[in-house]
Amino acid sequence: MKNLPENKNLMERARWLRQNATLSEVLLWNQLKSGKFGGLNFNRQKIIGNYIADLYCPQLDLVIEIDGCSHSGKYEYDAMRQQYLNSLGLRVLHISDIGVKKNMDNVLELLSDVKKMIETDTAPEIDSTEWFVF
Repeated sequence: MKNLPENKNLMERARWLRQNATLSEVLLWNQLKSGKFGGLNFNRQKIIGNYIADLYCPQLDLVIEIDGCSHSGKYEYDAMRQQYLNSLGLRVLHISDIGVKKNMDNVLELLSDVKKMIETDTAPEIDSTEWFVF
């Protein structure tokens, strides 16, 4: 587990995001919380530097981003964020909002595959701009 930088000024925003989560975030969180997924811990709306990640798994150094309409037109911002998270040694998994809503079984299967790849050190390099897209 890494000791990640954290902008304390974002605490109120992260709290607000937890209390006002999207449907996809709630649905996925219900599958991952309390060690339900392979005994792993996940944090919601985790502050990492000047960014807030949708979900973060410290055991895997994995950020999960649920990409929906809030990411539309934010390509430069998302690319800078991705580069920053990768520079900290974090992997970022992008899952589509609609994928979570309509294909939860496939999302969980993908997460299981990602978990195995990270644990067996067969995951792709972290410096790519897109690691997985569902």
